[in-house]
Amino acid sequence: MEKIMRIRTPGVVLAVAALALTAGCSSGGDDPQNSTSATPAGATGKLVIWGDDKRAAALKPFADKFGQENGVTVEVQAISKDQQTTFVTASQQGSGPDVMVGAHDWIGNLVQNGAIDPVQLTAEQQQGLAPNALKAVTFNGQVYGVPYATENLALIRNTKLAPEAPATIEDLVKNGKKLKADKKASEILCLQVGQNGDAYHAYPLFTSAGGYLFGTDASGAYDKNDLGVGKPESIAAFAKIRALGEKGDGALKRSITVENSIATFTSGKCAYLVSGPWAVTDAKKAKIAYDISPVPGFAGGKPAQPFLGVQSFYVAAKGKNKALAQEFVTNYVTTPELAVALYQAEPRPPVLTAAFDQVKGTDPDLAKFVDAGKNAVPLPAIPEMATVWDPFGKAESAVIGGADPKAALTAAAKTISGQIKQ
Repeated sequence: MEKIMRIRTPGVVLAVAALALTAGCSSGGDDPQNSTSATPAGATGKLVIWGDDKRAAALKPFADKFGQENGVTVEVQAISKDQQTTFVTASQQGSGPDVMVGAHDWIGNLVQNGAIDPVQLTAEQQQGLAPNALKAVTFNGQVYGVPYATENLALIRNTKLAPEAPATIEDLVKNGKKLKADKKASEILCLQVGQNGDAYHAYPLFTSAGGYLFGTDASGAYDKNDLGVGKPESIAAFAKIRALGEKGDGALKRSITVENSIATFTSGKCAYLVSGPWAVTDAKKAKIAYDISPVPGFAGGKPAQPFLGVQSFYVAAKGKNKALAQEFVTNYVTTPELAVALYQAEPRPPVLTAAFDQVKGTDPDLAKFVDAGKNAVPLPAIPEMATVWDPFGKAESAVIGGADPKAALTAAAKTISGQIKQ
């Protein structure tokens, strides 16, 4: 994912720095030729679809085909950055698209801003989707997006330098230090931090050490009133993260950033990389011998839990052609042909079971990422999550640099709580 989930930014949760979603879609298994044979009522004129650069390129031939079959013009427009913010602003101004492609954790904010409508998936179509992805796009009891791809972090390792997957983060650090001492590597671990931190990449270690962001209510939904950032268990988790940092083991460093983490790994300077499916393309180009396994947790701690990200198609509430938009996302996006094309644009595990089954035999990495994410938790889609990224990330960066965990997290929690109450 170009810079997809490599970093999260504040404000309207720019849930990706340059997106880079990819992969599959939903159910239905119908042939695209048959699924759009009848033009829905009111489907005239033009259908406008927004996506990031790679998704726009992959979608174009299918959009053209859809337009021909329905007698309408379909425009696929690439939005290179600030996709969510751009979409919300354009929606409020009446100049937005009919269909938006984006991350599932936008949903709370998009619903709050009246930017998207629920989608009308049949029970059969829903059954053809990975259940965790369908859950991720469900908000306040309604399905708001047609999911097509999942993504989560895993540990990617250079098998020449690290033949075996480490059972714990302590094992990883021990081997990483030995590789450095033997001059076989210059870094213990490539996990991006940067000067502003990166809550997304820190989350697996944070959860393994007992930290949490938001609690959940009886239904399993995130509870905005239970903020875990400043709680004792989260402070204790940051103490463990500090011990991995610059004043401790040196495994976590602010000099490892979104710009250089993957490149440091693919140049052979680092045996271990915590990243997602978007990093595999670079590893293959560099001809690195690699393998994929779950992010290891702390010895004696909880299993490391990465976030599950789900890429989705949304129907714009202020779109000029909503009937045709619903037809496109529910009956065209949910076909294996389009799902596989999106996967080929940049491999991510397809949500559509039929598409996943079609491609998994040719790509062993898919099952490994799915396994690494089997206990992943969906990124909170509540609007309040937008207040977390920046303060949490800056606290993480400070602690990795040697700051006091309690002071850093208490300050972050105060900032987040203040923004939630506004």
